[in-house]
Amino acid sequence: MKYMLLKTYSPAAHCDTPITEWSPEEIQAHIDFQRALGAELAKSGELVDAQGLAGPEQAVLVSSDGRSAPVVTDGPFPETKEFLAGYWLVDVDSPERALEIAARASEGPGPGGKPIGEHIEVRAVMGAPATEQ
Repeated sequence: MKYMLLKTYSPAAHCDTPITEWSPEEIQAHIDFQRALGAELAKSGELVDAQGLAGPEQAVLVSSDGRSAPVVTDGPFPETKEFLAGYWLVDVDSPERALEIAARASEGPGPGGKPIGEHIEVRAVMGAPATEQ
């Protein structure tokens, strides 16, 4: 079963200090944690993909009615407090294992090495419905 684990930055987590205000050593410790988790999941054969995402200041929103040119606007607005920071796509044997991985991912270190308790949304990946040929 495939699950998408969505890593959301939120000041409501246990860390309200934006990563842009962390020391270089704290950022490196967090990156090292993410790499170690990815390596562990790759070794177990559960990792399909994992990526960090650029901040919302680099995002755009696209919409289209299929008839005219797409509309592209700056995306999420500055008052947005939460944003998608990255993801893991895992292929695991059970929903419980996906939850275990999400809990581990949430424990990544922040300022002072304390776990930041990031919100990790766990969502099953749905296959396309079967079609008759």
